[in-house]
Amino acid sequence: QVQLVESGGGLVQPGGSLRLSCAASRTIFSINPMGWYRQAPGKQRELVASITRERVTNYTDSVKDRFTISRGNLMNTVYLQMNSLKPEDTAVYYCNEDPPQFRWGQGTQVTVSS
Repeated sequence: QVQLVESGGGLVQPGGSLRLSCAASRTIFSINPMGWYRQAPGKQRELVASITRERVTNYTDSVKDRFTISRGNLMNTVYLQMNSLKPEDTAVYYCNEDPPQFRWGQGTQVTVSS
């Protein structure tokens, strides 16, 4: 079973930036894309960005032009560069396949607040 470890979250002011990292215990990117998800308090977990083995990317409308998903060359890491952060981006961020196939990691908390 693949283990996923997310990191890089923190407290940032509106307009700030963060870079999240996801490290997998083995090579990922088999058939399904990898994605970054987020879950805000009281809301369902949502997919915000995904990337295929060939580096084809997709974003939900609310993060387009602000977030950038990328992957490492060894295909066991995924990154999410988040710019122009807004308070509504506050959530716990997770990585997983799209659709999710692995056990969820602990996530990394992102808080956008002044």
